[in-house]
Amino acid sequence: MELWLREIESDDLHIGIRVSRVLHRERSRYQDIAIVDTPGLGRMLVLDGIVQTTVKDEFAYHEMIAHVALMSHPNPRRVLIIGGGDGGTVREVVKHTSVERVDLVEIDERVVALCREYLPELSASFDDPRANIIIGDGVEYVKKVQGQYDVVIVDSSDPIGPAVGLFREEFYRDVYRALDDGGLMVAQTESPFGTPQLVRETAAAVARAFPPRAYVYLATVPVYSLGEWSFTVGSKGPDPSQPRLPEDAPLPFPTRYYTLELHRAAFALPRYVQELLGLV
Repeated sequence: MELWLREIESDDLHIGIRVSRVLHRERSRYQDIAIVDTPGLGRMLVLDGIVQTTVKDEFAYHEMIAHVALMSHPNPRRVLIIGGGDGGTVREVVKHTSVERVDLVEIDERVVALCREYLPELSASFDDPRANIIIGDGVEYVKKVQGQYDVVIVDSSDPIGPAVGLFREEFYRDVYRALDDGGLMVAQTESPFGTPQLVRETAAAVARAFPPRAYVYLATVPVYSLGEWSFTVGSKGPDPSQPRLPEDAPLPFPTRYYTLELHRAAFALPRYVQELLGLV
C-alpha cells in the first residue's frame, strides 16, 4: 500500500507527495503536527495538512527570508523572528557575525521540540548562544517592544489558525514600532500565482504601515504552491533591493541559493505580479 500526502491548494488543485513513513503525529494546543519521511523531498514538517518545510528544498526559503533584509541593513545586531519554530531561519541569521542576539517567538512549543528531535539540519542553531527561544504569541509580543530590533523576520505559516494575525495591518504597525531607526521587516507573503488577492492585500497593508518603503520580492521554493513564492519588506531606511556589499564581493558565509546578484534580481517582478500589485 502506498501512502500519499495530499495538500489542497484550492478546490481545483491538489498536490500529492508520496510518504514512506510517518515519524510522528499529534494534535497540539494549536494545530495538527506531523513529521514524515518522503522518498523525493526527505524529511518534512506538516502543519494542519500543509507542508511547511522539507530537508531537500528548505535552503531556498530560509536563505531568502533571512539574508535579503540582513544584507540590506548596514549593521544588523538585534534580530527578532516571529514563528520559524523549525529553526531554519535562526540557522541563517546566526551566519551573520554582526548579530549579537536573535529572539525567536514561536507560539507552539511542540513545533520547536519536535523539530529539535526530528529536523536537526534546521534546528541545531537553537543552541547558538546568541539565540533566545520565547514560547509565546508574536502578535502580542511586538505590542510590548519599541525600537529594540534592527531586523524583524515574520516566518509564519499560512494565514489560518494561529498565524492569521500575522497578516494584518495592525500587526505590521506594531512591528514598525518594534524596529529601531533604519530597521527592516520581512514577511513571507504566500504565492502570487496561487493566492494573488492575499499577496496584493498584504503588500498594501505593509505599505500603509511602512511609508514609503514597501517592496515585494520573489524566490523559487519548489515544494510551495508550484514554486513561486513572495516576500514583502517594509523598511524604515535602507533600500532592501540593494545589498550593502558590491556585486563582485565574496559572501562572508556559505549559501546554496542566495547570492548578491540574485538579491538584486529578486526585486525584478514578472509583469503579472506588477499588475496584481498595481505597479503598472
